[in-house]
Amino acid sequence: MTTSLSLSLSLSLSLSLSVCLCVCVCVCVCPSTAPANAQIAHSGAACNVKDDNISERIYTIREGDTLELRCIVKGHPRPQVRWTKTAGSASDKFQETSIYNETLRIDGIQRVQGGRYYCKADNGVGVAAIKSIRVDVQYLDVPVLTVHQTIGDIRAGFYHEKTVFLRCTVNSNPPARFIWKRGNRTIEQSKDNGVDIYEPLYTQVHMDTCRTLSSLHSGTSSTSVLLCLLSTAPPMIRLSVNDTVVVDPGQDVVITCEVTAGYPSPNVTWSRYPGPLPLSAQVKGMTLILRAVTPGDAGFYNCSAVNNVGNPARKNVNLVVRTMKNLTFQITPDSNKDSETIQMGRDLKLSCHVDATPQDKVNYTWYKNGAPVFNTDSLILLRSDPDMAPGTSSLEIVDMKFRDLAAYSCVANFPGSRVPELRVDINISQNGVYPPVLSVPPRGQTVNVREGGIADLVCLVVDGKPRPPVLWSRTEKDLLMPSGKTVEETPDGRLSLRNVSRDMMGLYRCQTAPYNGLNIKRREALVQLNVQYPPILDPVFQDVRTRSTLEVILRCTVMRSSPPLTTDARWFRNGKFIQMSMPDLKEHTLKLGPTSNGTYECRVSNSAGTSTCRFNVSAKPYNAEFYFDTPNPVRILKGNNYSYNLQWTQREPQATDKIIGYWLSVQKILQSKQIDLRGIEPEKGVLLSNTISDLKIPLTYEVRLAPITTFTAGDYVSRIIQYSEREVANTMCLSFPTCTNTSDHVCGFEDERICGFSQDRSDVFDWTRSNYLMQNPKRSANTGPETDRSGTMEGYYMYIEASRPRSMGDKARLLSPLFNVSSVKGPKGSRRVPYCVSFYYHMKGKHIGTLNVLLRVSSTPPVDSVVWTKSGHQDTDWKKAAFDISPSGPFQIVFEGIRGQGFEGDIAIDDVSITIGKCKQENTVANAGKTGKM
Repeated sequence: MTTSLSLSLSLSLSLSLSVCLCVCVCVCVCPSTAPANAQIAHSGAACNVKDDNISERIYTIREGDTLELRCIVKGHPRPQVRWTKTAGSASDKFQETSIYNETLRIDGIQRVQGGRYYCKADNGVGVAAIKSIRVDVQYLDVPVLTVHQTIGDIRAGFYHEKTVFLRCTVNSNPPARFIWKRGNRTIEQSKDNGVDIYEPLYTQVHMDTCRTLSSLHSGTSSTSVLLCLLSTAPPMIRLSVNDTVVVDPGQDVVITCEVTAGYPSPNVTWSRYPGPLPLSAQVKGMTLILRAVTPGDAGFYNCSAVNNVGNPARKNVNLVVRTMKNLTFQITPDSNKDSETIQMGRDLKLSCHVDATPQDKVNYTWYKNGAPVFNTDSLILLRSDPDMAPGTSSLEIVDMKFRDLAAYSCVANFPGSRVPELRVDINISQNGVYPPVLSVPPRGQTVNVREGGIADLVCLVVDGKPRPPVLWSRTEKDLLMPSGKTVEETPDGRLSLRNVSRDMMGLYRCQTAPYNGLNIKRREALVQLNVQYPPILDPVFQDVRTRSTLEVILRCTVMRSSPPLTTDARWFRNGKFIQMSMPDLKEHTLKLGPTSNGTYECRVSNSAGTSTCRFNVSAKPYNAEFYFDTPNPVRILKGNNYSYNLQWTQREPQATDKIIGYWLSVQKILQSKQIDLRGIEPEKGVLLSNTISDLKIPLTYEVRLAPITTFTAGDYVSRIIQYSEREVANTMCLSFPTCTNTSDHVCGFEDERICGFSQDRSDVFDWTRSNYLMQNPKRSANTGPETDRSGTMEGYYMYIEASRPRSMGDKARLLSPLFNVSSVKGPKGSRRVPYCVSFYYHMKGKHIGTLNVLLRVSSTPPVDSVVWTKSGHQDTDWKKAAFDISPSGPFQIVFEGIRGQGFEGDIAIDDVSITIGKCKQENTVANAGKTGKM
């Protein structure tokens, strides 16, 4: 029984532009026997747009308007319609989800939503019908006009009879047309009474009157900016405060940025680093007001004044908010006598430190029994102790006497500040200070815990005054604590670890802290943490293929285990237990006889759990692996037929019984046959092939292939083969991997695989793939393209980076795929087939070197010949190059970029095309701004 499916699709667009819209042409979707007709309905005007003689179906819509696409389908049962989108912005969520509806409506369309939309209709009968349309969103932003004294933007006043440069920039699609006017008179290129006009980058005018206008047009939209040229001057500012302002928390801060010069009047803005302005910040004109500041409001505040004349004026102020926390102390016995106790007649030092901002503004005051301490022969105050951390104050007691036994206090504060002071008390007496003793409880030296559990490590200070905190760390210096810190403090010496993992296992060190106690040799102890986990086995899974007459040995090896003693090991076949003697504790083996195929498991246990080795034992051969890089695998036959040369390799053909043939199944035509190898045994990596005939143009087919051995058959693998009209039209994309149809023969480097191009390993450096969004903001100015050839931010191109460490003469080579010309016939009377090579190049910069295109013909060794070259600065736009070649055999195209004498020498290429036939007569240098990338 033959089933017929008729499918028709229609796309309509609702918009208010009075411009020429591009209409989709018909697409044929063929079921099993006869192709169905498709029809497009639209609500706008229709026109044909061509780029490089390729029809492009485009709807043009203005940003903010409503897009409505309607897909009308026919078929039984009723098809399901799905809309998808590609070639748009990476931020467009429509790419990530599908819309199941016959009508797609987007209200207030944005520029990032432009791209190609696909309508796919499928009812499970025959091949799904797909229709596509490209939506081009037009927009025009307000232009920005800036004034420069010189290209170097010197900081100076602007005077009469001097020359200034006006620069007009704008974001638009399509590229805007710039019109400069002086008053109501249009200034033509290089025809303004000796004044040079550089459109659209710079315009030179003499500053005598207020009458310069720049306007832009894009489609039916236009906008303009007006600038009055009088006695202008760049902005200058001054702040009402010093470079650094220190305040207390809770205070209000008012900073005024006064404009002292600049005409026209500059626009003043405030910003902060790091982060944005605080939520409590208020900007009133030129004044910044911060209410009730907190430590989080600290940072650098920047005032900028801009009037588009010269460079912006900027001033910074550092706001510091006072903070003070964590007051600590140390007691240092006589270091000269290497003492660890306080003794009469010895020296003693008391140290005090606080974490503060700003650290150098902290004031320390020492008290003895409540009375202030002043410098004497026996009591010496150090404002900043050089032997301690910065910002530490010390009180040295020289040749301690009985009168020096007392209660000492250290008070830290900011003079004149409302920040509360911090105080620490230290009691010095004969029985009040002595070294600590550190101890690990019995059975606490080793802690055992299961993976995922909780471990408590205990290290106690059982004696000593004052009693210091305990610090924990790993004994291996490169390992961090589970918290991510190198050292973790515990006030009582107890460290609790949750959700313990095996990487936490190891030796931990506990130490007494030197602060808040005696500054002596640290007391320390060690605690071993053992984490118990199930055995780690090898292999986790193994696919074992064998000949049907051979025995098989399966090995399951214990790599690691905690505890190391395994308590049980058992083998299972297809889930059923195999009775056998206890195997070796480290390696568990199982010997199988012929016809013992199945799924085997070795389950090994210890006290922490069970792990499994899994084996799939089979005499079935491995799958065939299709070869996708066959040059020109399609043969055109008479009538409406074609054939396909299917090629594949056999994975590990020697692993199983001899492979005698293959089952080949072709869907739709219900063709199924056995391919007999006639005694030839497949070899690893060697191509096998079979020609599939009786295929109908332009249908696609699913091909399934399974190997056959003398014992059994393997599993089927499948792939889709399809007919490409590029064979009939004689316009081929050759072996570009991303080429799929007649309109897709241009490589725009949009895919990371860059169309099969590769870097030459023998050159000095490589070409780089980039687009506007990936550009380094600190890249070299005045060289390299801003966007790809089509002018979109998302489009990619290839370029050479001329900055350091590159030097003059360095070469980068980009190699095309290898093109096989053996299956293509040349014109009558000619043995060589002509090819057209076309591409776009961008060579902007005063240090541009050379771009060469070489033809590399395969031979021993390969022969390279220069077929196109260009050197030096070539204007600011993308240019098109096209030329013919007639290779004598398989060939590659090589793009060679040579670095010039300086860093302003970036060279870029885009939209590379290599097609059969001579190039059509056209202007080979085109302004890329007037065309779009396919």
